[in-house]
Amino acid sequence: MRIIIVGAGIGGLAAALSLEAAGFRDIVVAERSPELLPLGVGLNLLPHAVRELTELGVAERIAGLGVEPGSLAYYNRHGQLIWSEPRGRDAGYEWPQLSVHRGRLQLLLRDLVNERLGDVIRLGHRLVTVDGTQDGAKQSTAHFVLPDGSSTALTGDVIIGADGIRSAMRAQFAPTEGDPVWSGLTLWRGTAVMPPFLDGRSMIMVGDGEQKFVAYPLGRTADGSTRVNFIAEQRGTGVADADWNRSVSREPIAALFSGWAYDWLDIPAIIEAAEELLEYPMVDRDPLPSWVHGRAVLLGDAAHAMYPNGSNGGSQAILDARTLAYHLASAASIDDALAAYDADRRPATAALLALTRQTGPERVMQIARDRAPEGFADVHDVISEEELQRIALEYKQAAGFDPSRLNARSTLSVGRTRA
Repeated sequence: MRIIIVGAGIGGLAAALSLEAAGFRDIVVAERSPELLPLGVGLNLLPHAVRELTELGVAERIAGLGVEPGSLAYYNRHGQLIWSEPRGRDAGYEWPQLSVHRGRLQLLLRDLVNERLGDVIRLGHRLVTVDGTQDGAKQSTAHFVLPDGSSTALTGDVIIGADGIRSAMRAQFAPTEGDPVWSGLTLWRGTAVMPPFLDGRSMIMVGDGEQKFVAYPLGRTADGSTRVNFIAEQRGTGVADADWNRSVSREPIAALFSGWAYDWLDIPAIIEAAEELLEYPMVDRDPLPSWVHGRAVLLGDAAHAMYPNGSNGGSQAILDARTLAYHLASAASIDDALAAYDADRRPATAALLALTRQTGPERVMQIARDRAPEGFADVHDVISEEELQRIALEYKQAAGFDPSRLNARSTLSVGRTRA
């Protein structure tokens, strides 16, 4: 079986590794960029994704890139603790949560693909259109434009569209969809070197649905400082167009958070210390009625781009990759495999997308703001322990990383059954 993967991001490279582990070798990864660079900021790999990476035999190398957070804590604008919970192995999972730099993760996955599959990544391939998307198709052909303006095509038994939120394959499937949907929030993302905060392994969220700050460590520097990834956000500020590489000045954004300095964290100082500050609109995509068109199928952000609430985008792409490889290796036919993948992953991610639009587990911050805008003496006067736990568990169950279910779930690994 020949498989073409469009996109060499986290999802596309995870798909190549998953397919190789399932016994497939005839794989090509076509990437639009002429060069893969360590771009971006931090991301979290949640335990359900780390389980899949562990079963692929790559988690140990990925763990060396970052930090294993032990807790996640939510605070209001006054720096008062709303809710804190253990994360990863500290929460009883058999696998950790990992906080890593996205660009470094992408390059490591690229290296792993090269080690296991050889020279299969084709750079500078911009997808234009895909043939063989009708029912009953036995093969599909992806047509590309190269940097010199010439054209080329790749034909496979399956074409996987892992080409991101502005997916050319998705645009062909949904030609009237238009731009991603803006939430009204703008994000400013960056990394900064600073002294460790709290216990050095904590992920924190401060604020509410109108304005929020998120930070977590990515690793220690040689002098004992911590490189911290952060996300600042505010509603009604910035622009709605999705330019993922727009660099902006630090000072005006730090000024938005004046007064958000606490004895355990100085938020304006972190923003001002950013190595670079990138501005993003918070956008997502509405669910599609199907991810499968003939022998072409979507994966990752191309299938289900969602808000970063819950820190789950990269993890869901890895789950997509493993699930698709599992079905391709175990189903009676390719068509059965694609249908089973669609049935497994599309409804689950649609439900998760709906929760992220309700701010996911971060909903506790808005509840605290609504009920006690000036703060509280005891958080349980505002929101009960039972309600806090219910909101946290509801999101874990929707996202597929409720500890008891994840630890007991059967593996997505299969034998090397297909050549």
